[in-house]
Amino acid sequence: MTEVGTELFRTTTTIDRARLVRYAGASGDFNPIHWNERFATEVGLPGVIAHGMLTMGCASAALEEWAGDPGRILAYSTRFSRPVPVPDPGEATIEIVGTLGADDGETWQVNIAVTCEGQGVLARTRATVRAA
Repeated sequence: MTEVGTELFRTTTTIDRARLVRYAGASGDFNPIHWNERFATEVGLPGVIAHGMLTMGCASAALEEWAGDPGRILAYSTRFSRPVPVPDPGEATIEIVGTLGADDGETWQVNIAVTCEGQGVLARTRATVRAA
């Protein structure tokens, strides 16, 4: 059995405005907070922000890469806690770290921390994964 608290994976990914456009097209989410700086600031945001589901998808992609087989992932959940501002020009970098939260011999609870500029952007991100 692996020890609870063990770091399982750590990665970073970047999000730029072009990625937001591609995600909007794929998801159908064309909310102007994801592409219009003026609109985003008028509604009280720090600027254009990444789609929450894109951020969640980045975390689940890191989990899937670590697991090696998406069929091992039995459950996945998160809460959106803080937006990811995406500057122009430039990009936002998110860090994704998975640690072992529990091991019952058959499944692992993987706790996933997702941060941008040192602040959590997803909360209570957890997955249940069939043990290796």
